[in-house]
Amino acid sequence: MRNASQRPLTMPHQGLLLFRMAPLCMLLGMLMVSCFNFCLCHKNSEFALTNPEKSSTKETERKETIAEEELEPKILEVFHPTHEWQALRPGQAVPAGSHVRLNLQTGAREVKLQDEDKFQTNLKGSKKGKRLDINTNTYTSQDLKDALAKFKEGAEMENSKEDQERQAKVKQLFRPIEELKKDFEELNVVIETDMQIMVRLINKFNSSSSSLEEKIAALFDLEYYVHQMDNAQDLLSFGGLQVVINGLNSTEPLVKEYAAFVLGAAFSSNPKVQVEAIEGGALQKLLVILATEQPLTTKKKALFALCSLLRHFPYAQQQFLKLGGLQVLRSLVQEKGMEVLAVRVVTLLYDLVTEKMFAEEDAELTQDMSPERLQQYRQVHLLPSLQEQGWCEITAHLLALPEHDAREKVLQTLGALLATCWDRFHQDTQLHKTLGTLQAEYQALAALELQEGEDEGYFQELLDSINSLLMELR
Repeated sequence: MRNASQRPLTMPHQGLLLFRMAPLCMLLGMLMVSCFNFCLCHKNSEFALTNPEKSSTKETERKETIAEEELEPKILEVFHPTHEWQALRPGQAVPAGSHVRLNLQTGAREVKLQDEDKFQTNLKGSKKGKRLDINTNTYTSQDLKDALAKFKEGAEMENSKEDQERQAKVKQLFRPIEELKKDFEELNVVIETDMQIMVRLINKFNSSSSSLEEKIAALFDLEYYVHQMDNAQDLLSFGGLQVVINGLNSTEPLVKEYAAFVLGAAFSSNPKVQVEAIEGGALQKLLVILATEQPLTTKKKALFALCSLLRHFPYAQQQFLKLGGLQVLRSLVQEKGMEVLAVRVVTLLYDLVTEKMFAEEDAELTQDMSPERLQQYRQVHLLPSLQEQGWCEITAHLLALPEHDAREKVLQTLGALLATCWDRFHQDTQLHKTLGTLQAEYQALAALELQEGEDEGYFQELLDSINSLLMELR
């Protein structure tokens, strides 16, 4: 029963304890909530609930932005130099054309104007600390075309003005030809053209009333005019060329000499005149002068005219061979006292041989030559004729001439005739002896040239020609 009586007393006592502990629990709960909030507000970055990769990326971007702002070009202050050296402070811009140096004592950069400049610039009017204004205007292609057209018009106007001024000055300095003719007519002076002068000279030469001196003077003056190709061809138009050709038949050696002189000048590189001369019998008359007894000066001029007629004219070369021209020249070379003419004859033969050879080679390579002209060259049988008429031996013996110039021309001709005359050159003991003597002579002369600093002198070239011939003849 006692236990039963005590149970009601126990239940009220426990409720009282719980009632008293309730405020303490609430206080403890609030304290825990406050501590949790404090921790959230003062959390450490190491324990923050953030993405570390995103944080580092934002930091890098922030640094790059700062760096770009620092690297952005600053507005520089423009420095205005004078003719005296001045120190340049950092951050100052130097105008173009200034003279800058480094002072080795102070270590500072110094600037001044160049001495020859007057330094005209528009920078003086600009304010310090401001950028230079740049004209950004653009032009279309049509604008440029219009400007160019105006420029050309202005240039043409200036040129026309200059031409007008120049013409005015010329008119002041010189008088028109019509006025001069009138003045000369009043003075009984007549202005003649080249054609009129040549007609007058031919009439004077052909006149039976003219003296020998007047005829020679007329031919001498005529030679001056016929050097021009047009004048030489004009000589044909009124029959003047034939009159001069007929002068080769004169009994006066001086007339023959000066007539040949005129013909040689007119024939030179003038095919039209060459053709008329062949038809007019000039070749035969020249060969007669060379084959007969005449003064040396007359034969010189006749040989000059013959060379001018034959060069670059294959038809005349054919006629020359048919008329026995090589025999005439051989007799001329072997005549005593004609050594000067011998060198000229050898030079002519060399020119004719090489001309024919080059003409055939060019025709095969380029095919520019007309078939008719090529056929004419092929009908010129010059090399066989030279061999048959003894020109191999004649040319070899001319190598004994004392003049270096004559030897040079003979050596050239020997080289051109080598293929045709090899057998005769190879058997000619006198030729080998002469070549050996000349070889020793020109070795000494070439050595002197080398001492004087001439590596490829005149005598060395002659020595090379001799050595080449000796090697070919072995």
